[in-house]
Amino acid sequence: MKTPRRRARELAVQALYQSNINNTAAPEVAKNIQDLPDFEKADQELFTKLFFGTKTNAAEYMERIRPLLDRDEKDLSPIERAVLLMACHELSAMPETPYPVIINEAIEVTKTFGGTDGHKFVNGILDRLAVQLRPDDPKRG
Repeated sequence: MKTPRRRARELAVQALYQSNINNTAAPEVAKNIQDLPDFEKADQELFTKLFFGTKTNAAEYMERIRPLLDRDEKDLSPIERAVLLMACHELSAMPETPYPVIINEAIEVTKTFGGTDGHKFVNGILDRLAVQLRPDDPKRG
């Protein structure tokens, strides 16, 4: 059973994907997602923070992600891109969420929507990104 937070992350990735593919304004995409029947089962506050925070800071986040990529940015699948950007936002702006949770959730969302081995790629990038964004995290052990 999916938690409300997992649903929020999945919906945020769907919204980021939709916004990117259709070049649609964030408020319109958010309304489309909020009109879905399952939206009421999601953590709506988390969805809003993730989607709008990621959209607002996407260029900055991509600057952080780009050096970690083993391929050209244009070769990222739209799902991998959306998940990486969203996880970068969570790592950067939501210190209350432990980084292992963020990475695990990103992997699970990628397994749901991404290609066969996309989750492995996302995991590798986020492991390195977490070291940069949370170098003093006590959970790093």
